[in-house]
Amino acid sequence: MARVDFYVLPATGDAARQRFACRLAEKAYRQKNTVHIQVGDEQTARLMDELLWTFRDGSFLPHEVIESNVAIADSPVTVGTGTGKEAAPDLLINLAETLPSRIESLSRIAEIVTSDDRGKSRGREHFARYRDAGHVLETHKM
Repeated sequence: MARVDFYVLPATGDAARQRFACRLAEKAYRQKNTVHIQVGDEQTARLMDELLWTFRDGSFLPHEVIESNVAIADSPVTVGTGTGKEAAPDLLINLAETLPSRIESLSRIAEIVTSDDRGKSRGREHFARYRDAGHVLETHKM
């Protein structure tokens, strides 16, 4: 079973989730972990690609956007619309509307929840689905 951490932000909107995902990915990378940021569509993947270079001054986060049919990525941080065929990362940050596929192969998942109604609703739905599947859940109020 995966450990699923829910990070509850006081902020609202997708931009807050995306910026927090960058910070979380940077922290995991500095701890020598591989990270995959799962997004819902190609447009968001391109946005995250740019944001990972610019989210704060002086940041350097080696990453690549991957297609779902790529076997294994070379970068320690990847962004894509699914978990595809790549090796299971140490941390999957889920920014997609749906749960990640192949959950059984993942050891750690991060869900970022914003304080707006849409974010809370999505967070509650994901929490219930992970709980019902027997995953270990932790909630962190930021």
